[in-house]
Amino acid sequence: MGDIAKENTIFKPELLSQALLDSFRKLNPLRIWRNPVMFLVEIGSIITTMGFLAGFFFKTGEPSWFTVSVSLWLWLTVIFSTFAESLAEGRGKARAESLRKTRTEVMAKKLINPESKEKYELISSANLRKGDCALVAAGEIIPGDGEVVEGAALVNESSVTGESAPVVRESGGDRSAVTGGTKVISNQIIVRITANPGEAFLDRMITMVEGAKRRKTPNEIALEVLLISLTAVFMLVVVNFNSLITYSVKAAGQGMPVSITVLIALFVCLAPTTIAALLPAIGIAGMDRLFAKNVIALSGRAIEASGDVDILLLDKTGTITLGDRQAVEFIPLTGSSEQEVANAALFASMTDETPEGRSVVVLAKKKYQMRLTDLPHSAKSIPFTAQTRMSGIDIDGQSYRKGASSSIMEYVRNKGGNAPSELEEKVKSIAKSGGTPLVVCHNAQILGVIYLKDILKGGIRERFIQLRKMGIKTVMITGDNYLTAAAIAAEAGVDDFLSEAKPEDKLNLIRENQQQGHMVAMTGDGTNDAPALAQADVAVAMNTGTQPAREAANIIDLDSNPTKLMDIVEIGKQILITRGTLTTFSIANDVAKYFAIIPATMITIYPQLEILNIMHLANPYSAILSAVIFNAIIIPMLIPLALKGVKYRPMPAQELLMYNLLVYGLGGMIAPFIGIKIIDIVISMFI
Repeated sequence: MGDIAKENTIFKPELLSQALLDSFRKLNPLRIWRNPVMFLVEIGSIITTMGFLAGFFFKTGEPSWFTVSVSLWLWLTVIFSTFAESLAEGRGKARAESLRKTRTEVMAKKLINPESKEKYELISSANLRKGDCALVAAGEIIPGDGEVVEGAALVNESSVTGESAPVVRESGGDRSAVTGGTKVISNQIIVRITANPGEAFLDRMITMVEGAKRRKTPNEIALEVLLISLTAVFMLVVVNFNSLITYSVKAAGQGMPVSITVLIALFVCLAPTTIAALLPAIGIAGMDRLFAKNVIALSGRAIEASGDVDILLLDKTGTITLGDRQAVEFIPLTGSSEQEVANAALFASMTDETPEGRSVVVLAKKKYQMRLTDLPHSAKSIPFTAQTRMSGIDIDGQSYRKGASSSIMEYVRNKGGNAPSELEEKVKSIAKSGGTPLVVCHNAQILGVIYLKDILKGGIRERFIQLRKMGIKTVMITGDNYLTAAAIAAEAGVDDFLSEAKPEDKLNLIRENQQQGHMVAMTGDGTNDAPALAQADVAVAMNTGTQPAREAANIIDLDSNPTKLMDIVEIGKQILITRGTLTTFSIANDVAKYFAIIPATMITIYPQLEILNIMHLANPYSAILSAVIFNAIIIPMLIPLALKGVKYRPMPAQELLMYNLLVYGLGGMIAPFIGIKIIDIVISMFI
């Protein structure tokens, strides 16, 4: 999927050609009326075109080249608008088509009796229904979305996530969900289908990434209402302006009334056509940018809400920390050396395949260059269990153990040994610092403690600083005790934390913040996260999570990377800022157009208005046509900005407002003066 994102560039020839064709189809009044501003521009284009044709039969007071030029550029204004929307939709449709290619219909082994793995019938995956159970062996394609109800297997999900590294899917946990079209690499599993044909996750993804099916968000609707209001105001201005001109001609006894072509040109130049043309593209492109990061937004509302989020709830494990505790230090007790502790810990971890056990081996190798040797046949591995809470090995009459403090002390006492008085102090010291202590013993002697630490993800503290600059409060949620949670929260730099959290605690925390007027985002992957995800304004579920978690969320992260929530917030803010900046630019454009069109329309009545022609435009016709042309060509020039989005800069709202006013407000005033003057010079060369 990452390759897909790279291929679908803005200026890909196939996308451009298809968007151009679609832009002409969208000229149908029955379709374009959904964009009222551009609908009125199209009506104006029709009227001026009819005026040009009427010029062949009736003599008019303006040259035909002027009427046809204005008509042409008004039509181009509408076409540039529909082209921007078509291009944004085309990118989404191209991604959807690439997803369709990954969807394959396979033969499924539907179990006749789920309790017996031997009896099954081969049927098409399209005939599987919700509740059916299918047997999937190594090398076979999972026939539909479902949950693993028996077994564990490595699954290649590259067709969905783009990641080549296989993942474990097993029954009875938060890693039980599987997606149709992915491939089992090893072992076999029984999958209970959770979606009927057409309702699968891949089908929902295809629907969501097709921009044409995107619903308008409340913010977008509010902006459209503003644009319609401004358009109505400018329409009244133009009507009254016409009355003023008519009265002035009679009062001054000179000059001529303005033509319908000039009035339409004036209206189109003053109406907020730039932002009206680009508004649909901005929203569609936002969903596309999320998809490029392997994130599926199930609604445009979810993306928009993420732009307003001011509180983020993040799980500790896997989000703030790497998820696996790692050994960082061997701490000896009196009478033992650090190397002796390391040696005993290495022996106790020789058969321990857990991430913690492997980290002990890595630390012993790194710090003391210790190496594992081949185990004799007489060696006996002692695996970790929830009952014993320790693991180790018996070898050549020697026993090595590591585990929880209470378990190791009991083990040593049973062998006739005693726990040193300083052990409790060492264990508490590690716990208070946010670590996990593993006590190490050799036979009946406790040698020391292994310091296991939750390792922060690289750059996570800097990300939290960045979020703070954005005005977003971060809250870490963990099941750890208060002291451990406090230590990790301080190291990570989060603003607050919730320790020993239960599902109802998460839900209550979200509700409390929402009642105080906050927009809350949360990430989760387990069934116990589903209630809180359903309550959150922005709920991001991991693709590897359970079915209840995915159904409760409004955003799905295909990479199952919880820190992606921060990227989602940034894209949400980027969409809101892009709309705001282009609206500012569009309105600021009008200033230069006043100085181009107003003097041109009234100079024959009041020659004194020549002083307002500060751009020294050649003549009234050239001035009006230059403004119309600039008003049209600025739309395609801003399409890349609308699709890529304005770069978000973390800063307080007041500073961001001043920045946008200076860059896009001032730039929106200056650019038309330059552009209109250049166009006027070119036009003057031909008339």
